Order: sequence, then structure tokens, then C-alpha cells
Amino acid sequence: MDFVVIDVETANPNMASVCQIGVVVFEGGREVAAEGCLVDPCDYFDPYHVGIHGIEDHHVRGRPSFAGSYAWLAEYTAGRVVVSHTAFDRTALSQACSRYELDPLPARWLDSASVARRAWPAFAQKGYGLKSLANAFDISFRHHDAVEDARAAGLILCRALDESGVTLDDWFGRCRQPLNGMPRSVRRTGDGDGPLVGEVVVITGALSLPRQKVADLIHDAGGAVEPGVNKTTSLLVVGDQDVSRLAGKTKSSKHMKAEQLIAAGQPIRILTESDFGRLIQAE
Repeated sequence: MDFVVIDVETANPNMASVCQIGVVVFEGGREVAAEGCLVDPCDYFDPYHVGIHGIEDHHVRGRPSFAGSYAWLAEYTAGRVVVSHTAFDRTALSQACSRYELDPLPARWLDSASVARRAWPAFAQKGYGLKSLANAFDISFRHHDAVEDARAAGLILCRALDESGVTLDDWFGRCRQPLNGMPRSVRRTGDGDGPLVGEVVVITGALSLPRQKVADLIHDAGGAVEPGVNKTTSLLVVGDQDVSRLAGKTKSSKHMKAEQLIAAGQPIRILTESDFGRLIQAE
């Protein structure tokens, strides 16, 4: 039961804009160390993201960039099982490494959300988000603080290991199996397993791929595609160029509606097209 959990926060919709990293180390099923750091993303802070985690430009002034934090982080990950809750944090770190032309972090990644969906049938199709699982298991934490989120994910994984009787190593094999026992190629309705299972996705902005192709990729990754933002939306994919113009510029109507719903408490995540592409490849 030895593993490291990593969680990150980002400054804006570009997942490479890491502004906080949290690391919690578990040995023998118990927390033995925790450390977090603020990171200068060398990028702008979007008000929506600031509203989620409370980190602003002045908080990271004088802090190291991701490149300056890389060696510290790599010491934690080298030769260890590294856990993230869903593929988002892993993808953000991968994008940040690419941005600074750094080698991928040395790690053997395990998705605690994927484990939870298989350990508890009640969470197989919904309710496997970090906050939902923490509430179900009476785990108190301050959501969207990187260390607190990492700790909660680690506690959830420990519970899954205890209750399932499946070893940490064996979970790697279990998580590679389709959730419903059917081949992924037969899925056409957005259910089953995959990086976007359970997500309701809307596309906006200028994309490098035809929208139909992006919709097909979403479908193949287990997500449902809707034409407009509404109360069921959980993910908004935005063109890379649109995001690069967001600092003080006009956003699309879909983007603005998504942020209005986010402000009202709806958990919608906003991704660039590049981040979306990296996410659906994360296995």
C-alpha cells in the first residue's frame, strides 16, 4: 500500500498553467508525508479559476516556475506508484512537461477514480468525483487545495484497497479491463468505460479538427456530446486559439454560459483542444 498522490491546480483553461502542486505520500496504508508548493505558471490567471482555488497572481510572484519545481516533484515520483484522481492532473503535468521541454515525470500512474468505479458498483457510472466520494465516506477536506485534494484521493484509494481485497499491483490490471466486461469498440452511446465516461461535453471555438471528428473522439472515449451548454454539461472543449485570447477578450456565448453555471455551483471543467487530445490518450 505504498504510493504517492499528486494533485494540481491551474491558472487558466490551459492545463499546462500549473499554479499549485500537492503531494501526499502513503506507506502501509497511512499518510507519512505531505508537501505542497505554489508555482508561477508564467501565464495569466483567469477569474473563473481564481474563483475555484483562490490563487492569484500576487500569490505566486517570486515562486519557481514548473521547470524550477520539476526536480522536487520528480524526487517524489521516481520509482513509485503515483496516483491521481481521474486523468486530469496527470494530463496537466504532462502538458507542463511538454511546455518546458522536460522529460515526462518518472512514474507508474494509477487513477483512483477508475479504482473506485470498480471497487464500489454504486459509483460505477456516477458519483465517482473526488468531492462525491469524500462525502460518501465522511472524508473532510478543503476542495481545490492541491494537498487536501491529494490527501482525500489517497484516503479513498486506501479504503478501496481495504474493502476490495485487491492489491495495489493487481489494480493496474483491473483498471485496464473494460468496466462492463464488453469490448470498448461496441460502445456508441457514451456509457461504459473510458477517460470521458459520465461526461457531458460541449464543443466551442475554432478547432483544428472538424467538430464531427471531435464529437466522434468524445463518443469513443465514453462521453456524451451536446450542442449547447445546459445543466447537464460537465466539460467544455475550447479551441486553443480562443483560450490564448481570453485574457481580457471576448469569450464565446457557450464559454460565458458555462462560467455562469460554474458560478452557480455546477461542476464544469473547461479544456483546450490540445489538453482534450492529451486527456483522451491518457491510459
